[in-house]
Amino acid sequence: MEITPQEIVETLSMITQQNLDIRTVTMGINVRSCTDASIDALCRKLYDRLTRTAENLVETVDHLEREYGIPIANKRISITPAAEICAALDAHDLTPVAQAMDNAGKEVGVDFVGGFSALVQKGITEADAKLIASIPSALAQTDRVCSSVNVASTRAGINMDAVSMMSRTILDTAEATRDRDCIGCAKLVVFANSVEDNPFMAGAMHGSGEGDVVINVGVSGPGVVRSVLESIDESADLTTIAEAIKSTAFKITRCGELIAQQASKRLNAQMGILDLSLAPTPADGDSVAQILEAIGVGQVGGPGTTCALALLNDAVKKGGVMASSSVGGLSGAFIPVSEDAGMIAAVESGALSLEKLEAMTSVCSVGLDMIAIPGDVDVETIFGIIADEMAIGVINSKTTAVRVIPALGKGAGETLAFGGLLGSAPIMEVNRFAGKVLANRKGRFPAPLNSLKN
Repeated sequence: MEITPQEIVETLSMITQQNLDIRTVTMGINVRSCTDASIDALCRKLYDRLTRTAENLVETVDHLEREYGIPIANKRISITPAAEICAALDAHDLTPVAQAMDNAGKEVGVDFVGGFSALVQKGITEADAKLIASIPSALAQTDRVCSSVNVASTRAGINMDAVSMMSRTILDTAEATRDRDCIGCAKLVVFANSVEDNPFMAGAMHGSGEGDVVINVGVSGPGVVRSVLESIDESADLTTIAEAIKSTAFKITRCGELIAQQASKRLNAQMGILDLSLAPTPADGDSVAQILEAIGVGQVGGPGTTCALALLNDAVKKGGVMASSSVGGLSGAFIPVSEDAGMIAAVESGALSLEKLEAMTSVCSVGLDMIAIPGDVDVETIFGIIADEMAIGVINSKTTAVRVIPALGKGAGETLAFGGLLGSAPIMEVNRFAGKVLANRKGRFPAPLNSLKN
């Protein structure tokens, strides 16, 4: 659909008063041509490919921001899952690959580079194993690189061996970045049913079904939705609430459509998707938790929270698909703890527990996101947290993820502070009754019956 001047005018109050922004313009780049038997040659090719392809990304996006008056918070790059280009290497440590990604990101000025990734939902290749083993070092020695590993899918089931590997990798990554509040774990996510066109970090990657260079745009705006809902009388029924969310999501998506069209045209890249995910920030009012409270929940985490989140997620998707034929990625509502002031307040008051967050992930966009846990939690407990979340994704045919940060040397009630978009995370207590047996059974959780869709 053609963008009209009226739609641009309608967004002005959203931008100036309600924290509407384009959260990210992410350039996905196919880097399979960088494969080489020499790690030095591969890294050189990778650096050249990224810096050459994305050399005008930041300048172009900054120009669009000024031209249209729409804030664009982040510029990012995602690449082909790195394990796929490392199969010919003899080297065991793939940290130099991440360093090449980081150096390229710094050269072109992007905020993050995603795709230090592996897809191991059904099996683990030698290259996958090398990449996973390299994650702690890679994230400790880089500033902008993000890593993701897909360990489960509805079609394949859950690779429990991979879940076990990632449980230990999370602890090792926390240790490798202990001196920085374990920030490496904030750049590492474990997925079920990961998508190929996700523009958001830490899970962004450039999937095998994508073109050579693609522009994916992530649109946010929880502050806009919250403002609209707070203007509706408390006596309004839920159909009225849903319609208001749909209408607002439509307008937000149209704003993103404009930026996506212009960015892809000016960068001579294929336009990919619009990801309409209500991604919160630490800014006052820019909170998904406060949207749920505006719907009518006393405080997020209380009874009714999962119902309100399901309504929100569904209405956001419906509004988005009416606004654009290119809605994709994750699209819905994110519930990260550290990046949402309302979620932080709910944890601190005792209204929101890890178990309630897990229930909420059955209906939200992703899963357990940016959650700090005590540093003395054992590997079996992390294994169980990941396994539970992967099961929710596999059985319900949806994307789920785990991004937890073991706060080494700290306990429940204390805080990890990352600053910027990552915010600060109150450390949440976890259930300590995981036991030792399940985590050592390994093998594969078979694909569920609903995988047989053909």
